[in-house]
Amino acid sequence: MVSIKEAKAQNQVKLLQRGGEMKRHKNRKGAALLMSMIVLTILSTWAVAMYSISGTNVQLAENQCKADGARASAESGVEVMRYWLSHFAVPGDTAASAVFGLLANSLASDLADNGVSQMAPSYSGSTIGIASVPLNSSTEQSFSAQITEEPNKETIRVDVTGTYGSASRRIQFAYKIDTRADNVFDYGVATKGPLSLAGNILLDGVTISLESDVYIESENSILALSIIGNSQIAGDVHIGNSLATVDLQGGKAGIGGETGSDAIDKHVSFGVAPTEFPTPNPDYFKHYATSVIDSSTDTTADATFENVRIAAGTNPNFSGHVTLEGIVFIETPNVVTFTGGSTVTGIIVGNGDTDDDSGTNQINFVGNVDSRPVKDLPQEPQFDGIRDEQGTFLMAPGFLCTFGGSFNTLNGAIAGNGIEFFGNAGGTVAGSILNYADRDMTLSGNSDLLFNRSGTVEIPAGFVPEIVLNYDPDSYSEVAL
Repeated sequence: MVSIKEAKAQNQVKLLQRGGEMKRHKNRKGAALLMSMIVLTILSTWAVAMYSISGTNVQLAENQCKADGARASAESGVEVMRYWLSHFAVPGDTAASAVFGLLANSLASDLADNGVSQMAPSYSGSTIGIASVPLNSSTEQSFSAQITEEPNKETIRVDVTGTYGSASRRIQFAYKIDTRADNVFDYGVATKGPLSLAGNILLDGVTISLESDVYIESENSILALSIIGNSQIAGDVHIGNSLATVDLQGGKAGIGGETGSDAIDKHVSFGVAPTEFPTPNPDYFKHYATSVIDSSTDTTADATFENVRIAAGTNPNFSGHVTLEGIVFIETPNVVTFTGGSTVTGIIVGNGDTDDDSGTNQINFVGNVDSRPVKDLPQEPQFDGIRDEQGTFLMAPGFLCTFGGSFNTLNGAIAGNGIEFFGNAGGTVAGSILNYADRDMTLSGNSDLLFNRSGTVEIPAGFVPEIVLNYDPDSYSEVAL
């Protein structure tokens, strides 16, 4: 039997146990709530963080898009500026101090002539500015540019700033003020007017037929080339006038070694890109001419002349055998005739105008010519400097130049406003023949002209290459703003 006292003790123990269990149950419920709150807090924080990160990423993406758009605008501006600056060219005798101002004028004129109203250059001394040029109004894309002349007068810097909304990027690059050799000297004959061959004329190269290639501009004449009889051009013919025609008369009249329609179809190109004729600068040689030939000078006997200036209006006829050494500078007006034989070790220069096709001024070689290169001039002080002026035999803008006698070699380029070879005139030309006149260049009689351009100088003495801008790819850089 369990006593009353023991029963009470057992009940008390059970109550205590039940209370402990209830307490433990209560503790478990509180922990779950706490864990739930912690998880909820973490999830909320993560959600806020993700929202913040997402918003930041959106902003970064937008900023990157604007930056890329601004860079693309700048790149577009670079290409636009390079296109228009590539058009610039001025005569090579332009003073360095005047080049940048001419660039400003040229750029403004070029844009206006092509109806580009969105770009309006402003010029202030050493800076050319181009205000905001719209590219895409819906995305607020545009570019602006600034061209700056460097103090050395040999380089210009171009800064192009591209924008996209509020973003902007700047690209900088440079051009070198340089000269461009004229490809007109790649031809044996280059003429602004038509070319006519009649009789038994052969144009050929000493080494390869390519040396006798011909360029004909013929802007104002439909008949660009006429070949009559047994005359032939061994090289190819390149004609600027796309509407021009070629007339071959005679069974042996040919081009490129072929006759008839094959000669024209295979060896004549029409509508070729214009070839720039270099600017001749006769005054470059004037300081060498220290003695004078005038009306009081006897030109009928055998004589030797060194570094002479033939005074205007003298119209001399050298009927004896004349020896010319150094520079022969011929003033206008003048008709200079060599009826006797002549030996020329030097350069003959006429100071006429390339726009004068009248034939009023003339240089006529009726007799035979013995030409020698300037490097063969005596080692005497009066020829110092001249021995280095290589590549030119005759440079006479505004003069009709005719050759009626034979020669072994004419040592250098020949240039005039009207060129004629007739009779038995023929031999080797160590250079090119340039006709600046918009009139026929005629070759007639029984002569062979052989062109030897191997080893000739790139720019013959006295011819001024154009001044152009040469892009410097190493100068390209993105500038921090």
